[in-house]
Amino acid sequence: MDLNELFFRHQISLVRASAAAGVEARYAHRELANGYARRIAQAQAGTREIAGAGIYA
Repeated sequence: MDLNELFFRHQISLVRASAAAGVEARYAHRELANGYARRIAQAQAGTREIAGAGIYA
């Protein structure tokens, strides 16, 4: 999954969390958003490491 899709899914999860009718659904969507945020951070860290080595991805 590329960064654009991760950002999209992260935003959708946040919107769904804020619109959730129940606590359980809100929690589930926030956890999904947190997971996407971790994957985004990992992908960005990997990109910085590659760029720092003079290789552009």
